[in-house]
Amino acid sequence: MSANPSRAIIHVDMDAFYASVEQHDDPELGDKAVIVGGLGPRGVVSAASYAARALGVRSAMPVAQARRLAPGATYLSPRLSRYREVSALVFEQFRRYTPLVEGLSLDEAFLDVTGSLKLFGSREAIGERIRDDILAATGLAASVGIAHNKFLAKLASDAEKPNGFVSVSEDRAQAFLDPMPVGRLWGIGKRTEPRLRAIGVLTIGQLRRADGGALKTVLGNQVGHFVALANGIDDREVVPARPDKSISHEITFDRNLTDERALRAELLALSEAVMRRVRKQHLAARTVHLKIRDGRFQTATRSLTLRAPTSQTRGLYQVGRSLLERWLAEHRYTPVRLLGIGVSGFSEAIEPATGSGGLDSAIDAITGRFGDAKLVRGLTLGRRPLRR
Repeated sequence: MSANPSRAIIHVDMDAFYASVEQHDDPELGDKAVIVGGLGPRGVVSAASYAARALGVRSAMPVAQARRLAPGATYLSPRLSRYREVSALVFEQFRRYTPLVEGLSLDEAFLDVTGSLKLFGSREAIGERIRDDILAATGLAASVGIAHNKFLAKLASDAEKPNGFVSVSEDRAQAFLDPMPVGRLWGIGKRTEPRLRAIGVLTIGQLRRADGGALKTVLGNQVGHFVALANGIDDREVVPARPDKSISHEITFDRNLTDERALRAELLALSEAVMRRVRKQHLAARTVHLKIRDGRFQTATRSLTLRAPTSQTRGLYQVGRSLLERWLAEHRYTPVRLLGIGVSGFSEAIEPATGSGGLDSAIDAITGRFGDAKLVRGLTLGRRPLRR
């Protein structure tokens, strides 16, 4: 089934993560329908509690559609700083058992615990301990899938959500896979699945047994890849996360903006969010990137490399403002739909926490404890909380 059947791979997926954090932090939300996402007319659903999912609400759905399906649900703007805080606690639990942690998002990761079996026991015992540790540290439930490769472990964690625990042994892998819809294979999308159905391939088992020539007419040169997955073969390694190559934030406005003061206020809030993440990693950045999309969906980018790296919000904002004002001068009265700013070219931070840096440290401490909206700089007064 695999070139390396002795591996022990665990996939952990936090259940309805953003919505679950909100329910944990506000017990009155309990088991109610909770929907997290952009609350404006262009907003999309970032996460939905299981009660909301029962009403048909799904991630990436327009919030306007969600409101039609679940008019009585509780709708909340995302609190990304809080979700990152909880995510950090979750990943701390992972690293108690293995350094081989591949984070896929704030709420999802692969772990290779092959080298930990002698120390902690069976792969199932490790999976149970991780789930218990997450619950103790965060109060949140996680679904755990265990197998000898990443593909099967991911499918296992999805099999019994929420709060699921499924371990797929190698000798049971084919029985686990065969009944599943063929669309569960990574890379089989909405366009390909109907074409497979047209040749009588509805399940993974049917693809595994199908005529290779017929499959090639649909899958082309990727046929071998999909047949391997259908046979439970996936030799990809768990790759620990590398440091960020860039850090950025952007915002899509509910209404296109032409007011320069409003754009500067949004740029400052974005700069604050970017540099807070930079400082949290004890880094400084040398290159600034500005992104602007106008009302006709034309996207422009501008970059500038500094003489010396910085971790200060003020430094990023001043450069970003200069780039923004140049663009505005070239595109007078052009409405702005999206604004973003980011940094790259990282080095270890050496700036002292004095002056503007001291203010940054104070704001970091307060927002880390109380949230993004509790303390703002003067220019951002009157703007709504940042929608990322």
